[in-house]
Amino acid sequence: MNSRNDNVADLRATYDAVVVGSGHNGLVAAAYLGLAGKSVLVLERNSTIGGATASQQVFPDYDAWLSRYSYLVSLLPDKIVSDLGLNFQTKRRSIASFTPYTDSSGSQKGLLLSNEDPARSQASMRDMTGSDEAWADYERLMELERCIAKRVWPTMLEPLRSRESFASGMTGPLEKEAWRSFVEEPIGRVIERYAHDDVLRGLIMTDAKIGVHTHPMDASLLQNRCFLYHVIGGGDGEWRVPVGGMRSLVDSLLDCCRRSGVDIRSSTEVTSVELGASHHTVGFLHEGKCMEVSAKHVLVNAGRKTFAKLFGQTWQPETANEGSVIKINMLLARLPKLRASGIRPEDAFAGSFHIDEGYAGMRKSFEDSRDGKIPNPAPGETYCHTLTDPSILGADLREKGYQTLTLFGLDMPYRLFEADHDLRKEQVRQLY
Repeated sequence: MNSRNDNVADLRATYDAVVVGSGHNGLVAAAYLGLAGKSVLVLERNSTIGGATASQQVFPDYDAWLSRYSYLVSLLPDKIVSDLGLNFQTKRRSIASFTPYTDSSGSQKGLLLSNEDPARSQASMRDMTGSDEAWADYERLMELERCIAKRVWPTMLEPLRSRESFASGMTGPLEKEAWRSFVEEPIGRVIERYAHDDVLRGLIMTDAKIGVHTHPMDASLLQNRCFLYHVIGGGDGEWRVPVGGMRSLVDSLLDCCRRSGVDIRSSTEVTSVELGASHHTVGFLHEGKCMEVSAKHVLVNAGRKTFAKLFGQTWQPETANEGSVIKINMLLARLPKLRASGIRPEDAFAGSFHIDEGYAGMRKSFEDSRDGKIPNPAPGETYCHTLTDPSILGADLREKGYQTLTLFGLDMPYRLFEADHDLRKEQVRQLY
């Protein structure tokens, strides 16, 4: 996704707003400002527009467009789509998750949770636990999640509210329990209170873990913040598949920006921001030339390290900022076969497919990675976009039955790969 014009000679000298970075947040801000009649310039360091939402032809010889970063949609309010007139749709995944396990007799089975058929989910959980008590407890946990999601989600487009403001509105017994369970206490307590099977506990814990290096009883409550991020979207926590891939969101945002007169330049690195009384000076590098523009407002759609650099400041990352997940994109001629009987691969891989993500096992993998070891077994989960939306594949690949598969490996903190990167990368690849 290239910008509409890479020529910087025709830029204005002064803008109402300059947006540093063309990720989805930057493009949304630019689109709103453009529609409000403001003059806006978006500057992107990379040759493509979209940041973490950009789709790429990861495998050059194949017409398949995958995202290296963002891949599902949950936290995009419908109001933004409506306000900006975005031509963007998402689809529900028929299956929420599949988790293989070995039962007491040694048989290979799997816990399948459906997004469309609660009875099927209940039957699968009954088969794993031997009764319906586990399902009743699980439903109670889901009720708590929905309770806090319905309180938090509507505020996402409002000025940030304080903890005290949220807490004061949680008045009923269910609301108070939800607040205590997800905000005040380590998430492990509510998981252990309502889930008694290691497989189910691990499945729930993944929402508190994927993306951060943490464990159920972490006193920092980093795991709680991660969990809330995963369960509040849309008021129900559902993560949906973007039709056409993430590039469809970028394309629709670009279209809105163009219609509203926003200037966008790629391959243009912002190097500095000098603050002024009424206007600020934005310095940037384009084709080896140092240039600058003036702006009344500067919006930075970049990470904290880049933000600090632009203002001549230093930045020291906190432990919570450390990345802890590896991602492997794959293009398959067919889906893998399953050891579990009675489950079709088309169902098992339609949602999140969980691998070695038991509750106790992930506590061990966290401890190993914390101590500088690559965890083995390595917890992970996969996601297949094309079972829900095959449009990211060219017609030839679709006709041949190809599928995309993306694997996320947990408890893989950045520090493990600082030394002997290539060797450790290959070790991790072999583990999966």
